[in-house]
Amino acid sequence: MSEQRFPEFERFADEVARLRGRMRALFAETRAQTGLAEMELTVLTATVNAAAPPTVAQIGRSLGHPRQVVQRAANRLAELGLVRYADNPDHKRASLIIATEAGLALKAADHARAQAISADVMARVDARDFAEAADRLHALRAEIEAYLRERNR
Repeated sequence: MSEQRFPEFERFADEVARLRGRMRALFAETRAQTGLAEMELTVLTATVNAAAPPTVAQIGRSLGHPRQVVQRAANRLAELGLVRYADNPDHKRASLIIATEAGLALKAADHARAQAISADVMARVDARDFAEAADRLHALRAEIEAYLRERNR
């Protein structure tokens, strides 16, 4: 049986991994200034940016992280007074996560620092390139998610 090779997919996966590393490096200083671990800031961001207060499981599914990892980060944010848990009318055991005023302020300051970096990058790269790349990545992610749903049935 001959081995199938998919060099385009392998190159894509490599570029995504490298891009993720560069994005982390790009915003490492702003993240460090929050005093939060990367996952803690990720959970705070997901909470602040959610259309409605999310649950730990919803954040985990959305970001592709195990619920337990998100739970630890959410618990730490609650200890720091950056989020609070609220009763969920739709589920007795899955509490909602709500950002506190302190959490909103921390995230706003982080966002302002990130915007300054983004402006510097945007001075080098045409916005249309980012828009086109985001559209393509979104379409690819949607196809991969559909494959995963079908595979897991």
